[in-house]
Amino acid sequence: MSRRRKAEVRDRVPDPRYGSTLVSHLINVVMLSGKKSIASKIVYDAFGIASERLGKGDPVDLLLGALSNARPKIKAKSRRLGGATYSVPVELSYDCQQSLALRWIRDAARAKKGVSMMEALADILVDSYNNTGEVVRKKEEVHRMAQANRVFSHLG
Repeated sequence: MSRRRKAEVRDRVPDPRYGSTLVSHLINVVMLSGKKSIASKIVYDAFGIASERLGKGDPVDLLLGALSNARPKIKAKSRRLGGATYSVPVELSYDCQQSLALRWIRDAARAKKGVSMMEALADILVDSYNNTGEVVRKKEEVHRMAQANRVFSHLG
């Protein structure tokens, strides 16, 4: 049990264009070195490209669809018991699922070389919306690891 205080959950300010706290969370995840204007331009341009490719009108619905396919439900966490370390499957809270999915989307977009960040982010969002691509594969891999270690679930 941690001796520190609980982390304070702050209210997120919705983004100015769509009025969505989810979009502002994505902007904050994409942001580097406090350059929020650049991050918001990248995200908004990526939304434009992705909604054009899918023929979808509302980018917030696109993001919600992509996140619903990318969110992991369970994860294997390490627990130390005696001298041994076990991977125990743990259910994740909704906020943790969402944060993990957004970080995976950002990391997959940054890993794409040779294309701009907005193009890469649009590609990843479209792939996640269509239930394909790296992020969905990573979610399935995390679920597989948790399922393989479910014999240790009584330790959690």
